[in-house]
Amino acid sequence: MIPAAFDYTAPSTVDEAVRALADAGEDAKVLAGGQSLLPVLRMRLAAPTVLVDLGKVAELRGIREDGDALVIGSMTTHYEVQRDALVAEHAALLGKATDTVADPQVRHRGTFGGSIAHADPAGDLLAPALALDAEMVLAGPGGRRTVAAAEFFQDFFTTSLAADEILVEVRVPKHTGWSAHYEKFNRVAQAWSMVAVAVTVRADGGAIAEARVALTNMAATPVRATAVEQALLGQSAGSDAIRAAAEHAAEGTSPTADGNADTEYRQHLARVLTGRAVTAALSA
Repeated sequence: MIPAAFDYTAPSTVDEAVRALADAGEDAKVLAGGQSLLPVLRMRLAAPTVLVDLGKVAELRGIREDGDALVIGSMTTHYEVQRDALVAEHAALLGKATDTVADPQVRHRGTFGGSIAHADPAGDLLAPALALDAEMVLAGPGGRRTVAAAEFFQDFFTTSLAADEILVEVRVPKHTGWSAHYEKFNRVAQAWSMVAVAVTVRADGGAIAEARVALTNMAATPVRATAVEQALLGQSAGSDAIRAAAEHAAEGTSPTADGNADTEYRQHLARVLTGRAVTAALSA
């Protein structure tokens, strides 16, 4: 199909982009990498009157350190996140998850911030962002504000972004020295996850001193598996206690049933994949 007619603008600064959104009102859409938006436009599931293309806003690209945090520009591509040395050193979980995103073509065009703002519950970067306690920096007519990942994701494809705001950058607290793994289960290669588990752990003396575990596609938003995190403390690699801790993964969840899996099967997957992910992280 052919998209409905729309006006197009390509600002070169964040301020210009915010003004363009404010002028367009709620009928505008932001174009980042376009990997999710363009198919939606072609199917006419969205029909914006204005498309605001962020491709020329240079200040939205790149990865840098800022004290105890990494700052990832929203227009930084998945490919760049995959291969960035700072990400590998301070936020390994993001690199592990990005490795599983779609295929090389999508990773070269798709953007980190675009995936976050799209908020697909099956998307591979939402759970890692939640597990790492990331913060989203949003820019709007009233200035900039920061929203924690736990508050940013609100529902299916819904975030706390206002219609006249853009996601500028994501601030990720450094998890230097932490091991990580992202375990994804999908029906075919390069597909969306039926369920996935993001795990990052800090070991001390061969035992887990801290753990962060988050689940993909187990609810309308990413879910933090806090019961698993608590049960993992003090456990070592290969311990039967890790499998016991993983049994808590689905607690409190009620994932959607669809053509790929019903609720019970997704909960089963969450438990199995959590055990695998923790074991793999400790073996890294």
